[in-house]
Amino acid sequence: MTASVSAIGALWGIGVILVVLIVAFIIIYNGLVRLRVEVKNAWAQIDVQLKRRHDLIPNLVETVKGYAAHERGTLEEVIRARSQAVAATGVPERMKAEQQLSGALGRLMLLVEQYPDLKANQNFLALQEELTSTENKIGFARQFYNDTVMRYNTKIQTIPTNFVAAIGGFSQEAFFEVEEAAERQAPQVKF
Repeated sequence: MTASVSAIGALWGIGVILVVLIVAFIIIYNGLVRLRVEVKNAWAQIDVQLKRRHDLIPNLVETVKGYAAHERGTLEEVIRARSQAVAATGVPERMKAEQQLSGALGRLMLLVEQYPDLKANQNFLALQEELTSTENKIGFARQFYNDTVMRYNTKIQTIPTNFVAAIGGFSQEAFFEVEEAAERQAPQVKF
């Protein structure tokens, strides 16, 4: 009788441990899923602002065209960079294309400095203000995305979550980083 009571107690103990492990696995797994969804949401917020920027660029280029028709190379570069950014798929490809577009827009803004009449044009000023606002929102969205990726990547690398992450097929996400050395430099604005 004592042997059967201790065997039943051992089975109960093993059962409780299994239930605790299963509950812990579920809680950790759900936490990882939540973080992965947050990363996707953070990227979607960047995507919304990038779409807004893509929509503004043709109007900005058309406004500049009227004043700087002989500056075709810069205008065509902006249009080409925008087309590549719109067509890019996947986060790494989109990041690279958007960085190229940012560089082309920077060169366009430097070009604008050579045309005082253009800088005073109300349509251009409104578009420039919209683009500046959008660029700020993109910057904040990138920061939020990187913060979310940092939390997610840290979580899937720490014990015991890393075991659940390996079983569940969770993998690290890429940070939104500046790859071009020229983009790390502060722009020179001259009045």
